Amino acid sequence: MLYSVVWKNNSVLLIDQTRLPNEYAVVEIHRSEDMAEAIRTMIVRGAPAIGVAAAYGMYLGAREIETSKREEFLQQLEKVAQLLRSTRPTAVNLFWAIGRMMQTAYETLGTIAEIQQTLLETAQTINAEDIQTCQAIGDHGLAALPKTPEKLTILTHCNTGALATAGYGTALGVVRSAWREGRLTRVFADETRPRLQGAKLTAWECVQEGIPVTVITDSMAAHCMKQGLIDAVIVGADRIAANGDTANKIGTYSLAIVAQKHNIPFFVAAPVSTIDFTLASGSLIPIEERHPSEIYQIGDTLLTPSGVEFYNPAFDVTPAELITAIITENGAFAPGDLIKAQKNSVL
Repeated sequence: MLYSVVWKNNSVLLIDQTRLPNEYAVVEIHRSEDMAEAIRTMIVRGAPAIGVAAAYGMYLGAREIETSKREEFLQQLEKVAQLLRSTRPTAVNLFWAIGRMMQTAYETLGTIAEIQQTLLETAQTINAEDIQTCQAIGDHGLAALPKTPEKLTILTHCNTGALATAGYGTALGVVRSAWREGRLTRVFADETRPRLQGAKLTAWECVQEGIPVTVITDSMAAHCMKQGLIDAVIVGADRIAANGDTANKIGTYSLAIVAQKHNIPFFVAAPVSTIDFTLASGSLIPIEERHPSEIYQIGDTLLTPSGVEFYNPAFDVTPAELITAIITENGAFAPGDLIKAQKNSVL
């Protein structure tokens, strides 16, 4: 199994996802500032993986604080939390993990050293829980898939695998479970412009495990559905509102529209921690805009003429009515029934 975030020898090891698929490289993180930069620059990416990385970043920041006074320690830890919160505004797992780490710090009695140790243990627990969560999502997703045909062709968008989580994956975790149980024929992977996570990362993970994968450009999805090549669509999520509206990588919304047009089930796979029950609808989800260089160049190659303007939202919001079910570690639920997923939560 591939693990994108690993605690080892008092540091965090991250697979540098900006170098895949051409180079497999591991980055060693020792400081909270370096973790913030790794999240911001997408060395580590994917909402669950960002949450795990941020939890370790909180511990690294706590380890850097030099004071014996509890109140001063907590004040400085709040600054670490704010630094990490500022890295990626859309992925709610980031805020969830940081909040859990801060709550641990406030609730832990004893010396500063004891608080620091408890923070490390909490980060390791978040890490382990995410792997268990993804495996449960995979199994619940398998049960939710269409019963016919017996072997399915599944379309994915962006990367939702082991690289995007602590291990196994969310939407790609469902794919892994389907492959394991003989219910999968092939994965069609959207390339996912502009950062090409589908072409670079999803395809790479499938190749590593021998799962048949076909990469298509984002604009080919509707054609493939019309040709009868797709049996189901499964995507991940960066934040889900209480009503089931889902923010995910840009291009997800258009996939949901064409899936509905072709009567193809459209699933979202994500942990309960991705559901933001404080937001009534997707219109309240903040959408990150990233640097236009992601659009106008690939590597050192410029793609557009000088003088043009750019708009580069990293996410879009898919309305709940376009979603067949949201698959969590506690089961698959209709978008309007997400409160049941929370009530069933064992984490």
